Amino acid sequence: MENPLRVELTETAEELLRKLTAVHGPLMFHQSGGCCDGSSPMCYTAGEFRVGGQDVLLGELKVADIQEPIGFWMSASQFEYWKHTHITIDVVPGRGGGFSLETPEGMRFLIRSRLFTDDEARALDGTPVLLGSGATQLV
Repeated sequence: MENPLRVELTETAEELLRKLTAVHGPLMFHQSGGCCDGSSPMCYTAGEFRVGGQDVLLGELKVADIQEPIGFWMSASQFEYWKHTHITIDVVPGRGGGFSLETPEGMRFLIRSRLFTDDEARALDGTPVLLGSGATQLV
């Protein structure tokens, strides 16, 4: 089995990301965890949020009509909770996080999730993830 993706987008999220990219240029996501704004994925202009050495790159999201993939980063402590979970980024009406780019659009990104199947978990077992420091770590 080919390695499953850890993170994907809904069509609605892709539409909003095309709009945000047209306005702001290349984008990235980060999810730190915690309460309030930290519990939602935050969308930034690529490089605006400085990833730390212990942040984990869950995936690079490819969106039609956007040249550069959109990296989705998560703090290592959050990744420990989420590493057995497939994440789908969706968007709904509402107030986004204070610094997240979708806020002025009257929308907010959110995560929908499901546990990996046994086959998916076996395929991912022992695969490396990229850290913000440039190092890799086996999961």
